[in-house]
This record gives sequence, C-alpha cells and structure tokens, in this order.
Amino acid sequence: MVDILLIEDNEELGTLLCDFLRRDGFTVFHAKTGEEGLLFCSQEKTKLVLLDIMLPGLDGFSVCGTIRENANIPIIIISARSDKEDKIRGLRFGADDYIEKPFDIDVLLAKIHAVLRRNYDMFEKGVLLSDGNLTLDVDANQAWLDREPIELTNKEFLLLTIFLRNKGKVLRKEQLFDMVWGEDSISEPSTLTVHISMLREKIEADPKKPVRIRTLWGVGYKYEAL
Repeated sequence: MVDILLIEDNEELGTLLCDFLRRDGFTVFHAKTGEEGLLFCSQEKTKLVLLDIMLPGLDGFSVCGTIRENANIPIIIISARSDKEDKIRGLRFGADDYIEKPFDIDVLLAKIHAVLRRNYDMFEKGVLLSDGNLTLDVDANQAWLDREPIELTNKEFLLLTIFLRNKGKVLRKEQLFDMVWGEDSISEPSTLTVHISMLREKIEADPKKPVRIRTLWGVGYKYEAL
C-alpha cells in the first residue's frame, strides 16, 4: 500500500508534489493519466488520492466517479478550474474536497494530514450505530438502509456517524464543518450544505421533506431519531 496516489499529467508539478510529499514522510505513486491511476487502484491500495481534473483522455471527474464506485478512498481534487459548478460537480462525483491551483504546499500538506486523521483515526473501531431501518458499522465503514447496503462517500459517512452519535442535539454548521473538514480546511463552508443534500438523497424517504436530518435555519442541523 502507498499513502498517496497522485494523478497529475503536468510532469513538473507532479515531480514537485511527489518530492514535497515524500519529504513529509508519505509514500507516493505518480500516475500521469486517469487510466493509469485507475489501473493502479485496481491492483494496489492507497490511503488517499490527489486528483487533477484536466487530464489527457479520461478526465478527473470520470476518474473520481469510477474510484468512488469501487472504493471509499478519500479523494482531494486539485484543479485550476475554479468555477462553482466544477466544485459542485466534483463533490457530486464523490470527491471529499476541492482545492484550487495554485495552492500553498504547506496548506495542502496540512489538509492531507487532516483528511487522513479524520478518515482513519476519528472514530473508535468496532462500533455499530443504528436508528430504525438505518445501521452503520464504523469498523467496516459500511451503511445499510432497510438491510440493503448504501454507498456513502467518506464525508457523508463521517457526517452520518456524527449525527447518529448526537441524536436530538443541535449541531451548528460551524461545529459540523470543523469536525468533518477541520479548522485547517481551505474548503468553503458551503461544501457542508452540498454534502448534507447528498446524504439526504440516500437516507431520507423524501429528501425534499427530510425527517431525519432537520435544518434549523440560521443555526445548523439536528438529527431526529425515528
């Protein structure tokens, strides 16, 4: 297993990122195309993917979607495309975060450490959480609704775990954002809203009229047990 799979077609930037990551103690595999990155994922394991969008051949959005269909690996998109629509599209394809180029390498390293810490160290193992027809196995990183498995991204899984641990409690938006993305995150708080919406699509009978994850306007959210 390597710590980080970097999928970046720019040779100079890719080499520079690999050098910085290795100096920070990470093992890295550098794929220069989406196809090469997917081949690596099918044959090897990695803890995190750094993914460019504008790749030759298969673009980053398609790569992100394919990885997410087959694994629950944290994915951070690094892209020069800064449009709001691109960020939302990346999140909907399953990315955990979206960072614009150019970026400060120290900020990127801090973000990587935070994502790895939150995804692999945040919760104790062997915990089973449930609410009515919804069940989470924290150790296996699996969720079921009506005894059928549901596919959740890492951030969706973390959010739902927090909600189930805090049934009936009011969680402020800032509090949730810091717990899942961290105070050192350079993501926008609106990212939380997008992930809440995607989570509702998967666990609510009617996502437009949610009964589990309730919005408290101007405050935050509250999970209502069924």
